Amino acid sequence: MGRWLARMIVVGLVAALAACGPSKFKTYNGPPVTQVVVSKHDRKMYLLSGNRALKVYDVGLGTFPTGHKQFEGDGRTPEGLYYIDRRNPNSRYHLSLGVSYPNAADTARAAALGQSAGSDIFIHGQGPEGRVLAQQRRDWTVGCIAVTDDEVEDIYAMVRDGTPILIAP
Repeated sequence: MGRWLARMIVVGLVAALAACGPSKFKTYNGPPVTQVVVSKHDRKMYLLSGNRALKVYDVGLGTFPTGHKQFEGDGRTPEGLYYIDRRNPNSRYHLSLGVSYPNAADTARAAALGQSAGSDIFIHGQGPEGRVLAQQRRDWTVGCIAVTDDEVEDIYAMVRDGTPILIAP
């Protein structure tokens, strides 16, 4: 009985210590992020509160970073005004925040080309796969906006659903 009790205590302590490990879910209590601005040319993302930049991040983009996304699979990051419309806490790229692409104009433009506009554009981290790809080239996504895992943890905590995101050329 003594060994069994000792094992149960050890198992309990190990579980408690594991639960105390670092979490990818941070908290944020600063000024609200009122807009996200991405400059594709500069490869920068700005989290703004009014006119003040709270944070600035270097970003990776789609494998063909120049020009507006035309259709699914073109490797481009969209340009224009969108909104953060969802979040994925279980992303294969650590954490991710959804961008409301495509809008009606994007859908119509792709349809005129006989194509689907695509979907699933996110701000996301790297995760194991992205870390390897990011070492090979700066722009490695299929159209998303990529930052490091540590950075996406901050962004995930700071940016609320409904926040506008302007993606500029």
